[in-house]
Amino acid sequence: MSAPLRRQQAAQAAVDRFKGQPLAYGKNDCVRLAAFVLRKMGHRPQLARAGTYSNALGAARALQRAGFEDLAAAVDALGLPRIAPAAAWVADLVLLPADGPFGGALSVAVGNGRVLGYHEDVEGADILQPVKYLAAWRV
Repeated sequence: MSAPLRRQQAAQAAVDRFKGQPLAYGKNDCVRLAAFVLRKMGHRPQLARAGTYSNALGAARALQRAGFEDLAAAVDALGLPRIAPAAAWVADLVLLPADGPFGGALSVAVGNGRVLGYHEDVEGADILQPVKYLAAWRV
């Protein structure tokens, strides 16, 4: 299977699984979305070592238990190369600005500058057209 096709299939699987799903910490959130795509792309993220969580405070504590200051540090620890957000390919991870203790919100590039992710103004995960990016990683 070609790399572009594999990327497209991973991103489409994420859209099929998460689009419209309301935010539910520990089940449907930006970390679970990113981990889903990482697994589809052949990576093995170790979410279990941080423990379970069911709200924002619990998620922040799980991040700290795993030894990370923010989501960017957690993704950096996976060894994925950082890229310019404008250079993101389909299925790459993109960190968007967000309120809270996480240093942003993870999303998945789906093409044409759009991402699949959660946003406070949208009921569930959706395709978003961000105007500001914090970081991105090649998956």
